[in-house]
Amino acid sequence: MPLKGRGPLQLVHREVDNIREQLQSLLKDVEIKVETKEDSFRRCQDLKISAEKTLKNLTKLTKADEIAPVGHYDQRKQEEEGRLRNILEQLNNLSDKISPPGPSAEPDSGDTQTEDSEDESEESDGDDSVEDATDDGKNQSHAENMPPESQPFFYTALSDFKGDQEGDLPFQLGESIKIIRKTSDGWWLAENTKGEKGVVPRTYLKIGSNLDDDSDEEEDEEESDEAEEKEESDELNDNKDEKQSVAPKSNWSTFRKALTEIDATDVLSAMGAIPSGFRPSTLNKLLTDEGDKYKGSSYMQPELSQSQLSFSDLFLDPDTGKVRPRQTRTCVCFSLWSCKRIPKPGVALQVLSRHVRLCAFDGNQVLSNIHTVRATYSRKKPRIWLFSPRTSGVMPSLLDGDCFLRCDADSPGLGILFELGVTFIRNSTGARGDLSCGWAFFKLSDDAGNPVPNRTYEIPVCGGTPYEKDVDVDGAPAPASTTGKFHQMLKAQRQPKLIIKLKNPNSRLKTQLSLLPDTLVHCLSCVPLLAMYRQILADALLVDRPTMQSADLIFNPILAAFPTLVDQPDMLDAARTAWMDAHSTLKWSQKREEAQVKDKFVQTFQSWASLLLRSSSLPPHRWAHPPSEEERAHLASAALDALKKARGKNGSLEVLADPDHTHVAFDISEMTFDLLSVVR
Repeated sequence: MPLKGRGPLQLVHREVDNIREQLQSLLKDVEIKVETKEDSFRRCQDLKISAEKTLKNLTKLTKADEIAPVGHYDQRKQEEEGRLRNILEQLNNLSDKISPPGPSAEPDSGDTQTEDSEDESEESDGDDSVEDATDDGKNQSHAENMPPESQPFFYTALSDFKGDQEGDLPFQLGESIKIIRKTSDGWWLAENTKGEKGVVPRTYLKIGSNLDDDSDEEEDEEESDEAEEKEESDELNDNKDEKQSVAPKSNWSTFRKALTEIDATDVLSAMGAIPSGFRPSTLNKLLTDEGDKYKGSSYMQPELSQSQLSFSDLFLDPDTGKVRPRQTRTCVCFSLWSCKRIPKPGVALQVLSRHVRLCAFDGNQVLSNIHTVRATYSRKKPRIWLFSPRTSGVMPSLLDGDCFLRCDADSPGLGILFELGVTFIRNSTGARGDLSCGWAFFKLSDDAGNPVPNRTYEIPVCGGTPYEKDVDVDGAPAPASTTGKFHQMLKAQRQPKLIIKLKNPNSRLKTQLSLLPDTLVHCLSCVPLLAMYRQILADALLVDRPTMQSADLIFNPILAAFPTLVDQPDMLDAARTAWMDAHSTLKWSQKREEAQVKDKFVQTFQSWASLLLRSSSLPPHRWAHPPSEEERAHLASAALDALKKARGKNGSLEVLADPDHTHVAFDISEMTFDLLSVVR
């Protein structure tokens, strides 16, 4: 019976102290050899089970479970988690030291304990497997026949997974996967219906199987038969197994590395540097690993029709000669206002950027490009993120929280996925990383399929990844359904929130949005620039080409350079500023002539791009790299000032001939647009 006035967290603290005292006593007894190794090993296993049980109970605790307010609750909870993980690490090392011989010596009643000790030795020796190839081969032969820690679970694949490295288990959408062993790093050992084993990412799976019970029983019988045949062949070919364990074609070493390797996020969580609800950024991984698939530059390119002989999203209006407006299934405008009660990383991390990545999402996959908006915050209130700060002049598009979403996907569950993230540098090692501080999903239609009304919404922010459910940002699972209404109200008040506002665009902005691709996410301030590019793209592809079947290179510097600016917000801002300055010099009569406006835009862009984009002093674009961002901003400002000074004289030729402006070597790709390489 718990002591009166003692909260759950304080009781866990007492349990951890008790386990630690027992560990110290065990270490002394082992050192002076008070008892046999078998007895010490049994005590070690019992103590390990007790520590794991306490850690499991600790992760389920929340502030709502306390009978009285507890100051710095999250910090105290993380400290207890760190103490327990330290105790478990010492127990694992002690278990490896005093573990009895393996099954090859005496397969008697101690088989279960021996197999457990082999599992632990594999975890502790994962990094040193190269030192002794013979021992690695023996561990492999036993690990393949190793029983799972718990009963296998069947999962269904949410998406295709090709498997980039040796040891990965590829699967397809809807395929049933049996999970053999789960690990904290998110890469689980699994087996498909063909009996092939490998590691799979947990974010691609959902619980449940499409297989019938009969097929499951048949698979179990086939697996047992294969295991028996494998045991017989292993007994006859021990030397052959040892050679295969170090052969390049053997993938068990990859499996074991995935099972034993500790994720950097888990390390930071155990240290208390981040809340345990933080995860590696899912959307950042898509941006870095999938090439240009989820970048805005890819969605700005034209898309071919099913026949591959015309375009499906780019047409000309024969009456006006402009791009024909296209109405897409979903088109919304919204503003990011703020984020409240967002946990902050610890002092062990230097935060370079706080931002929100957003995209169209249907619950299973990303359906658009991934757009990033950087947040601002005050050191006095670090748990509040703000967007669209007041700045003088043109607001940078990276800070612009006024965004739009166009999506032509026909999905009843379509919505906007917001991933709150930070880019950091670890102070001790200098390593960079991207973390997800939580995610929020806003569905754009109600249960009846009607669009949601335009108003302000407070969206709860959840922890984990978009494929994990019922995880708080601080890492604790959601309370059970039996929790009282008062606790649920407290939890709702303390949960992090993302505040957005849906709004109606004006008639001019609505017209410009209809000229953009059917699927795109970006900031509203850049819509005029994007619409102008689409008009120039239509002229080059639909009017100036000799035939619609021609796929020759097109001489057009704007089409060659502009798409890359969509992925570089600072250069896109510089192009927007240069065009606004040039547009202000036009007379009212010239602004009414579309041809003159288009010619002025082409002239301005070519002058600006030739001066800045090909400068040898311009460093490459790097995300959240302050020195590079400052240098690029300085060069862009200097280039715009130089163009202003030369506007009334000899144009940009005088600036380009200035010896202070050096350029990189000329390449034909600067001037040519290759339709076949960029078309979708």
